[in-house]
Amino acid sequence: MGEDLARVRAAIGRVIFGQQQVVDQTLTTLLAGGHVLLIGVPGLAKTRLVETLGIVLGLQDRRIQCTPDLMPADILGSEVLEETEGGRRAFRFLPGPVFCQLLMADEVNRASPRTQSALLQAMQETKVSVAGQDHALPRPFHVLATQNPLEQEGTYPLPEAQLDRFLMQVDVGYPDLEAERRMLIATTGAEHETLSAVIDGAALLRAQALVRRVPVGESVVDAILTLVRRGRPDTTDLPDIERHVAWGPGPRASQALMLACRARALLDGRFAPSIDDVLALARPVLQHRMALNFAARADGITLDDVIDRLCAPLA
Repeated sequence: MGEDLARVRAAIGRVIFGQQQVVDQTLTTLLAGGHVLLIGVPGLAKTRLVETLGIVLGLQDRRIQCTPDLMPADILGSEVLEETEGGRRAFRFLPGPVFCQLLMADEVNRASPRTQSALLQAMQETKVSVAGQDHALPRPFHVLATQNPLEQEGTYPLPEAQLDRFLMQVDVGYPDLEAERRMLIATTGAEHETLSAVIDGAALLRAQALVRRVPVGESVVDAILTLVRRGRPDTTDLPDIERHVAWGPGPRASQALMLACRARALLDGRFAPSIDDVLALARPVLQHRMALNFAARADGITLDDVIDRLCAPLA
């Protein structure tokens, strides 16, 4: 499995330039069985990353462009009334684009709250209910949603309870000079990189099962619990956290961090995670599961500052 994962990373790296941390965090989330929220300005290869993952991982992928007029049925599917040649009428379910293995929800914050809820319910329950009938989604099933932090007009920000459904929030930044140079040359010429599947959905499911069997030492368990519990105003022993945090991460954050640490170790070819994994994954796992109060914003404190403060005693 380690060799397959190394070939997956190498294949993605031939197409996605200068975003190795983003690629690794996204692969870590998929190995952990979770969903990813990608946040970045336009033009940073977020859509290209999802397309590449679909090809390399051998998954059936779909894309939804979220708009304010998008309805839940446009995602989940709907029932239509059909009449047979004998005159008999019956309803038939037409599956929506959510019935795939890798779904990209582009600009998810542009969809209405009702549509967001329908999508996030499917993420949580891996099934959809239409006209009182449950329809199971394919396995594996992962959602990679993108969000543009710049365009706020006409958007519906995801509520905190729905943000918690994403295992990680991955911030996509600008590539460095050398990576942008390589990308410029590779993407404007006549030759284009052709990718093929390295693994398939069944292999990804086996890798996800293997992640849950990766042993975790007591020191890593204690580090995860300490980190998460210190981020809650009512259980923290850090006065500045109590003063600046409105509400902190819940137990789902501990679960997400544990799975992510196991997946990161497997992705790197290690037999067990370490405290370095906890520190490396603290920000993408916690930043969308915490909120600052007015006093913190008035003092110019950011969530990155708070998470760095939480990690400092463990470093």
